[in-house]
Amino acid sequence: MIAITDQPIDHAAVTERVRSTRAGAVCSFLGTTRELTGDRTTDHLDYEAYPGMAERTLGDLEAQAKRRWDLIEVAVVHRVGRLELGEISVVVAVSAPHRKAAFEACQWLMDTIKEVVPIWKKETWADGTEEWVHPGLGPETGRTGS
Repeated sequence: MIAITDQPIDHAAVTERVRSTRAGAVCSFLGTTRELTGDRTTDHLDYEAYPGMAERTLGDLEAQAKRRWDLIEVAVVHRVGRLELGEISVVVAVSAPHRKAAFEACQWLMDTIKEVVPIWKKETWADGTEEWVHPGLGPETGRTGS
């Protein structure tokens, strides 16, 4: 299951979707809006995406993960729009017969999502300044002030 949504994500439902009696392991990752990045206080985040391209890219990553690891199911849901502190921006859930594959695939998916999927994050700081973080670029090179 791959989805881009502007609604809050039910992480338990996403995780439940990948559970199977064939799986001995289910691994999930929740990306959440944190209050502090370094020494800066976050007010909120805004995510924007090109939905068709983002969903296609996520589907390609799902297929790659299933080729690399012995996986039963994969689910990725990413939120767009404004997110307040503590809200979930992304859920990655995988099931596999054994834990090693589940852990490795979950981490690879999340790391690769941040690098290649056309979803952009704007951080709004408590002082009112804003910075965009672009896919594939770290915070030190991917931001521009506004």
